This record gives sequence, C-alpha cells and structure tokens, in this order.
Amino acid sequence: MKLSLVVPCFNEARAIPLFREAVRALELPYDLEFIFVNDGSTDESLMVLRQLAEADPAVHYLSFSRNFGKEAALLAGLRRASGEWIVTLDVDLQHPVKLLPEMTAILARGEADCVAARRTTRAGEPPIRSAFARMFYVLLNRLSEVRMRGGETDYRMMTCQVRDAVLALPEVNRFTKGIYAWVGFRTRWLEFENVDRAVGESKWSFWGLVRYSIQGLSAFSAAPLQLASVLGLVCCLAALVYLLYILGKTLLVGEAVGGWPTLACLILFLGGLQLFVIGILGTYLAKVYIETKHRPVYLIQEER
Repeated sequence: MKLSLVVPCFNEARAIPLFREAVRALELPYDLEFIFVNDGSTDESLMVLRQLAEADPAVHYLSFSRNFGKEAALLAGLRRASGEWIVTLDVDLQHPVKLLPEMTAILARGEADCVAARRTTRAGEPPIRSAFARMFYVLLNRLSEVRMRGGETDYRMMTCQVRDAVLALPEVNRFTKGIYAWVGFRTRWLEFENVDRAVGESKWSFWGLVRYSIQGLSAFSAAPLQLASVLGLVCCLAALVYLLYILGKTLLVGEAVGGWPTLACLILFLGGLQLFVIGILGTYLAKVYIETKHRPVYLIQEER
C-alpha cells in the first residue's frame, strides 16, 4: 500500500526538512511518496527539494514557473500522486502529522472514503481574522448548495475514488474545500486544536483571505447575483413609498418639500447601489471570462 503526501510549498525552505523528518518519525507501515509542490518560491525551497530528492527516492517535487497559488499547487499534487491513498497537508506542521496513523486506520477499516481535519480553536490568530472566518462559513452555508464546517482545513486523506472525483471537475477557478463538499462521499472528521507554525510566518494576508473567500462564495453560490434583483425591487418600493409621502405631505399639509438635499441623497444612494451590483456582476463575468480562455491552471518548470 502506498500513501502519497501532497504538500504545497511557498518560501518554506526551513520547514521542508522538518516536515519530512516529522513524517518519517511516525514509522507508518506504508510506502510513502512525498510530493512537494514548489509554488514559485523565491527563497531556497527548490534547492532544498533537489537535495532531498537526491537523498531520498521517495521524495518528488514539482516546481512552478511562478506563483500560481495554493489551489493550483493542490491540483498539481493530486494529479501527480500515484498512491492508493492520498493526503494533502501543509508543510509548516500546523496540520499535526500525528493524526496520520488515525487517518490511515479509518480508511483501512473502510469506515470512510475521506478523513478530514478541522480546527476546534483559532488560538493565536488575530481576532478580526477569526471573526471574518466564522462569518464566511455562515454565509457560505446559507447561500450555497454545499455545506462546510467551521474550522475546516485542507488536511485530508482520501481514496483514489475521491481524488478522481475531485479531478473530474475541470474549472480553473478552484475552491477545493467547496469541491470536496460538492463531490460528497463518506467523510469522517477529526478535530485538533490550533498549532503554531514550526518556522516562518503565514503567507496569507488579511486581504488575500478576503479575496479567497469571495472566490469560494462565487464558485458555489448564485445568491449574490439574485441579490441584485432583490435590491432593485427594494429600491423601487422605497421610491414608491417616498413618492406617496411627498404627495401626502404636499396635498394634506401644504408644506413644500426641499428638493436638493433629497435629490443629492437619492443620487448617492442609487449610484452606490448600482456600482455595488455592477461589482457583483463583474465578479461572475470575470470568472466566466477566465474559464473560456482555457488557460492551464499552472505551468511546471522543473519536476522530479
């Protein structure tokens, strides 16, 4: 039985050897295949991967021509994996490798097709980031057809059947967490407390996570598009109510209504609303535009 470990890397030269040693220390009774995906790192990550591949025949790597993002790295690793079971996890050891024996045991007993891990705490994260993360999961579950758990991570072990189902979805704009939920299959959840990085700092900025959240929401929900129609209807009703108010005040009370403050407020309100709706439409149109160009999700410059 072969177990393939798909590990995206971006500027993780110091973490890569620590990760490999931590996995080897578990002494798993399987043939291991390490697939590191170098996502356009600018540090010494590629050199470290070359050295590890020379010393250990179980270590393989794919090196992108530039930074294409974690979603592209996960896709490339899943395509390359040749094991009967495949696990995706981070190289910084925030995904505890000590869960691997339990994951393999669950799959070996046939209790699930996929074993996923979720964080029960967000200790160490900025409070604002944690709050926005919780809001994202609430919105996604209410507005889309998929259901996701709070604290869900990319730390998953799956069978080849699940991997093939994930790869069968050909979209370029990928949101892997949502794809896992969409394809279904029996999933067993393991919980763990938040763990600090072994070395280095997180490569995710706050705005990077915001853009990632928008990508995930637009990939699995058409609710934002329907919001445009709802907002238009609300504005029409509000305008009708305000018109009746003006007529009533003028005819019954005889008081003239000031024009320019009301007009200025209405113009600003409706202008901002229109720009907001155009932005929503633009987000979906941009995704369609990118998909129709049929560009590859990533380009590999070097592999072994």
